[in-house]
Amino acid sequence: MPPLDARRDGERPGSELWNRNFRLFFIARTAALFGDGMIPVALTAGLLGAGRPHASVGFALAAWMGPLALFVLFGGVLADRFTPRRMMIIADALRLVGASVLAVSFATGNPPLWAVYALSAVAGVGAALFQPGVASTVPRVSLDVQRGNAVLRVSEALMTMAGPAFAGLLVGLASAGAVYAANAATFAVSGVCLFLLRLAPMPSDAAQRGTFVAELVDGWREFKARSWLWGVIAIWTVYGFTVIGPMLPLTAVEVTEAHGSGTYGVMMAVNGAGSVVGGLLALRLRPRRPLAAGAIALTGVCVNLVVLGLGLPVSALGVGQFVAGGVFAFWLVMWSTTVQTHVPPQALNRLHAYDVAGSLLMLAAGRALAGPVADRLGAPEVLLAGAVINMMVVAVLLAARPIRRLERIG
Repeated sequence: MPPLDARRDGERPGSELWNRNFRLFFIARTAALFGDGMIPVALTAGLLGAGRPHASVGFALAAWMGPLALFVLFGGVLADRFTPRRMMIIADALRLVGASVLAVSFATGNPPLWAVYALSAVAGVGAALFQPGVASTVPRVSLDVQRGNAVLRVSEALMTMAGPAFAGLLVGLASAGAVYAANAATFAVSGVCLFLLRLAPMPSDAAQRGTFVAELVDGWREFKARSWLWGVIAIWTVYGFTVIGPMLPLTAVEVTEAHGSGTYGVMMAVNGAGSVVGGLLALRLRPRRPLAAGAIALTGVCVNLVVLGLGLPVSALGVGQFVAGGVFAFWLVMWSTTVQTHVPPQALNRLHAYDVAGSLLMLAAGRALAGPVADRLGAPEVLLAGAVINMMVVAVLLAARPIRRLERIG
């Protein structure tokens, strides 16, 4: 694997993080994440405002998330075949078209549901084409991969709060069509910034490629060859299904029923603030064994699960949300940096796609089943069981020698 500075655009070693390429990529990611945060609000306001049933909102969100989970593996192969930058620009163009059509549709009337579902699916396909390229682009625009990931994680946390808030304000002042118009503008900004990137060519960009199926199989072979990689993802599928997936919908139900929707909104903002702090900590802390450090940090998720399960006061709920947001952000920076620095560039997009696909599918399944299971067993019982499973997952991560002993590069 080439050294980290060989992946860059030719800037001298020791350059600051905020070089031209990183600034452009940061703006592109921030704009796109801001736009993604608007989508649930826009769909909800547009469909319910048009008199559509509540179920239509869930179907529209599923039409958006489903293609992302299903096509992200193909997005990884295409990113390796046609370069990540090119695929991300195409993805932004797709999302720009879909959001623009929805903006006009909601602004001029009541679009048919099939059109909303189809255009939401277009946005999902765009996200599937975009996401795999993110992993391989960060090492090419930043000499310090961990700092780059940490800054992007802080931006993601802020945009997760800002996107829905801005969309809600815009709905109140204008309409769902205006939200989609703003959404389209964010993808235009992202696409222009990515177009302006100037990345030095890499050997993998011009490598001879096999058939599409052969590259998909080769990606699976690369995936299986790294026990620390498939080990974490295998453990994470269980974790996402049993802990992380159910935690969000059960948090929404428990907090809203006990303290009102306003308090739930505040809790989500507190979680976002914790994510910002977790990203900032990842800027400063450089553990020798990042996956082990990240696994230890995940024990903090138990705080949130326990305070929710025991129905503690709002102040305790805030502490739990802040801690959970912080430790989860720290883990994600450790994980992203490890993958980006240990996996060869020519396989990184495909392996990242396997990671995203597995995580999304199991998270979606965990969220879908959380309600029925909680109805049968009780939400507090499910949350407290999640705390126990959380500690078991941490124990397994630390017990697996390839994961525990993997050292940082760079």
